Amino acid sequence: MYKVGMYGGSFNPMHNGHLQCITRAACMCEELFIVLSIGNNRDEVDYRVRYRWLYQATKHIGNVKIITLEDNYATKAEYTLEVSKDDSELVKEKIAKHIDVVFCGSDYDANSFWNVNYPDSEFYVFERDEISSTELRKNVYKHWDWLPNVVKPYYVKKVLIIGLESSGKSVMTVNLANHFNTNYIEEAGRELSEKSGTDLLMLNEDFTEILLTQKMNEMKAIEHSNKVLFCDTDCLITQFYLNYLEGNDENIRLSDAIDGVNKYDLILFLAPDVKWVQDGDRREEIRDNRPKYRDIVADIYKSHGKNFEYIEGDYLTKYNKCVELVNKMLYE
Repeated sequence: MYKVGMYGGSFNPMHNGHLQCITRAACMCEELFIVLSIGNNRDEVDYRVRYRWLYQATKHIGNVKIITLEDNYATKAEYTLEVSKDDSELVKEKIAKHIDVVFCGSDYDANSFWNVNYPDSEFYVFERDEISSTELRKNVYKHWDWLPNVVKPYYVKKVLIIGLESSGKSVMTVNLANHFNTNYIEEAGRELSEKSGTDLLMLNEDFTEILLTQKMNEMKAIEHSNKVLFCDTDCLITQFYLNYLEGNDENIRLSDAIDGVNKYDLILFLAPDVKWVQDGDRREEIRDNRPKYRDIVADIYKSHGKNFEYIEGDYLTKYNKCVELVNKMLYE
C-alpha cells in the first residue's frame, strides 16, 4: 500500500479506461490525487464539466482528491518536457506531500514526463486497451459504451419533433425513441389540458405549468438517454397556442426565455399532409386551414432563429426520412 499516489490527464473526455485506472490506483494508495490538466487555449470540454465528471465518478471513494493544472499552450505538441518540468513543481506544491507513486496508462513509456519529472516516485503503468479519448473525440457515438454513465448526458443529442395537430408527431416521437432504443418526452400540454377536460378552457397559469414542466421533463430525461433524446414539442409550439388562444404576455416572455436556453441538435417539422383525425379535443378551424397555421408555426421558429427539416409524405416515408436524418446527425 502506497501512502500518496498521483494520476493525471486531461480527461477530454473521461472514459471507462480512465475510471478503471483511478479505481485500481485508489485501492493501492492511502491518498490518490487526480491531476486534471486544463488547456486554456485548446479545444477541450469545459474544465468545470470534466471536474464534475471526475467528482461524480469518485465521490464515493474517500481517499481521492482532485487538483487542477492549467497551461496556455494551443497544442499538446507545444507542451514540451521543459514546460512539464515546471508544471510538475506546481503539482508537488499543491499536493504538498511526498508522491510515492505516479500512475499512468501503457500509452506512456518510461521517457514520458510522468516518469522523468518525478524521479523520486515509483512509475506504475496500467495496461490500456483500445479505449481512447482521441477516438472518442472523432465520434463519441460510435464508441458510446466507452463512456461512463456520468459522462453520457453531456453528449446526448436532442431531437425536437414539431407540427400541427394530427400531423403524427406524437406517434413519430415514440417510434423514433423505440428505433434508437432511448427516451422520449411527451407533450406536457396534453396531460395538463385535462384539468378542464379541454384545452379550449385553459387558464394562463396552466400554460405557465406546461412551459416549465416540459423543460424540467427534458432535463431529467437526458440523464438516462441513449445517445439521443426525442422531444414531442417545445416552448415555441406552446407559444403558438398561446397566440391562438390569446394567452397573456407573461407566458409569451416565459416561452421566449426558455427558448433562449433550449438547444436542439435537430428539429423535424412534420408536414400536415396526412389524414386529420379528431381525438375529441382538436380544432376544426386548424383542420380547415392547415397550410395557414403550418406557415404561422414555421414563422415562429424562423423568427427565433431556428432551422428545421420539413418532412413530407405518408407515415412510412416520414418515418424513414426521420431515421435517416437522425443517423446522419449521429454518425456522419
